[in-house]
Amino acid sequence: MKTFKNNWKNYLFEFLSIFIGVTVAFALNNWGENRRDSIAETKILTEIKNGLQLDLFDVEQNIKGHQKGIETCHYFRQLIEDPNFKTDSVALNYFYLLRDFISIQNKSGYESLKSRGLNLIKNDSLRFEIISLYDFYYEVIEKLEEDYDEMQFNRNYYLAINKLLAEYMEFDKKGELISISHPKNLSTNQKKELLSYLWRMENNRKYVLNYYDLMKGKLNHLIKSIDEKT
Repeated sequence: MKTFKNNWKNYLFEFLSIFIGVTVAFALNNWGENRRDSIAETKILTEIKNGLQLDLFDVEQNIKGHQKGIETCHYFRQLIEDPNFKTDSVALNYFYLLRDFISIQNKSGYESLKSRGLNLIKNDSLRFEIISLYDFYYEVIEKLEEDYDEMQFNRNYYLAINKLLAEYMEFDKKGELISISHPKNLSTNQKKELLSYLWRMENNRKYVLNYYDLMKGKLNHLIKSIDEKT
């Protein structure tokens, strides 16, 4: 009987030793995986933040470009309406009047996250914020700038406007545009046609600027959220 009790104690001790060893090993392994995931999460969030800061710069450049486009709509409206309007920097203004833009997006951090699995981001709100920015807001601005027909100013208006104003353009010996005089011989309908183009371009630029303001807020908020997390 005594031998049985001793054997039972030995078996129990061995079982507990194995159980504790397995539990500790599992806990250490789990801790190691969580630590690796945490390091990877921080690294990817930093990469995303760096990309967002570059995107903010590109967003600001596009905003300035569209604002300049609106200014040139006012410029050419005055040129059409006022015979005494002084046409300074006409070539630059004509360039900005019809300039289109593309949406440059730095997605390397987000692509890294998707390759590791979106659940690498433990915070649900932060993960949703990242996904919505890249998979919705970025998609919308890209389509607005590059696919939406209303925003393709050069394609839609260059030939029509150039045809109406070519008679009033003056070029130097190098072929550089140096002035556009008041289009005094335009018919009433031709003037209305030009003004309608300017009205349409101005309002489309205002529309996309409103979206850029919204997106800028999303970018800044996500950068702040990442800073709080890391």
